[in-house]
Amino acid sequence: MVPHECAWDMPSASLITYQLKIEVERPVTLRIGNLGEFLFPAGRYVYTGSARRNMEARIARHLRRDKTLRWHIDWLLSSTAVEVVAVRRSRAEECVLSAKVRGDVLVPGFGASDCRAGCGSHLRYLGALPGS
Repeated sequence: MVPHECAWDMPSASLITYQLKIEVERPVTLRIGNLGEFLFPAGRYVYTGSARRNMEARIARHLRRDKTLRWHIDWLLSSTAVEVVAVRRSRAEECVLSAKVRGDVLVPGFGASDCRAGCGSHLRYLGALPGS
């Protein structure tokens, strides 16, 4: 499935940050690189990332299943129980945009290895899927 995408009517050159809306269909335990193993409950998540160059290529890479696992998000998206359902783009700084997402941190340090703002994680758990 190709996620719905919107760019908020901004020129692509000004877009530096993206958010992936993710659904985890069933609970899954995954190794996330050097962070270790974590249980991801079924539900909705938002991941905030950035790319100063080639953002569209970065997003396309995240959406592919067949890839070398490099970033924390790659490890999560490698599961067949996990699906990206929407992509949003922004010109806001990564940590500013991530801080606006209300949700729980389930994996400290996820996507925030180089974070200097003290975000703790750029992945937030928003809650159970409807009907769960």
